[in-house]
Amino acid sequence: MQFRKRLPSLTALVTLEAVLRMKSFTLAATELGVTQAAVSRQIALLEEELGQALFVRKHRAIEPTAACISLGATLAKSFADIAESVEAIQSRSQDVVTIGATVAFSSFWLLPRLAEFRRANPGILVRVISQDSPIALDGGEVDVAIRYGLPPFSDGTVIASRGDVISPVCSPDYLRRRGDGPLGSSDEFIETDVVDRSWYNWSQWVALTGSSIEVKPSLRFNHYTESIAAARAGQGIALGWRMLVGTFLEDGTLVRAEESELAAEGRYNVIVPVKAKRSNARDLAAAWLTASLHG
Repeated sequence: MQFRKRLPSLTALVTLEAVLRMKSFTLAATELGVTQAAVSRQIALLEEELGQALFVRKHRAIEPTAACISLGATLAKSFADIAESVEAIQSRSQDVVTIGATVAFSSFWLLPRLAEFRRANPGILVRVISQDSPIALDGGEVDVAIRYGLPPFSDGTVIASRGDVISPVCSPDYLRRRGDGPLGSSDEFIETDVVDRSWYNWSQWVALTGSSIEVKPSLRFNHYTESIAAARAGQGIALGWRMLVGTFLEDGTLVRAEESELAAEGRYNVIVPVKAKRSNARDLAAAWLTASLHG
């Protein structure tokens, strides 16, 4: 079928789809990386080829005609189908999986275990996105994420979850220097100051455990990774999330400062985007994360 002779310029059709979606010649030009005059020229050429106006030009606005809206709907669906087909081909050829998590979870839990997944799946390229701000799953950038909180989540489906416990931790050297006994005002406390209050601070820990001590932190950091680094260096006592500092408790670079512990309210959730396109790499990564989380 010689459909090419029956179709207008592909550049003009792409331009029209952008104008309709952005509802502006100017914004469409910015997205396409061309001038507004170039956009206007493409639309004019398309109108000439179709033999009718596609927009009603008003003083400070454009209004698409009924024919334009109909064509635009077809273009939007067609371009989306093309993009999905291209993504599927690229996914099969590259076999990439993108995993998202907080900086602390990536550093302390994910990265020490990631070599196991890579050895079992040498053909998969793993990309890790670590950030403490919420990772949006509806943007299509992340295939599977570990998110702390209480489900359900509007943008993702939880396939596994696990709780955690929190206890005061310090280095063996600091413990030797302070000696045995309950925490007190003479201890050096390390605080993590973050906007996201799902990270417990010392005030919350004292209140929730019913402790009567007065905590005045002598060190403060805005990243949990730094707080734990300071604790391992013998500079004080930090709140240790067992899932995150487990490897340090096992290798002896951290020890519990006292036996009290607190069950965290939220859970670590392995979550996949609601609108995610399934791939072999994503399914393997999600299954591995699920098994590792419960291992």
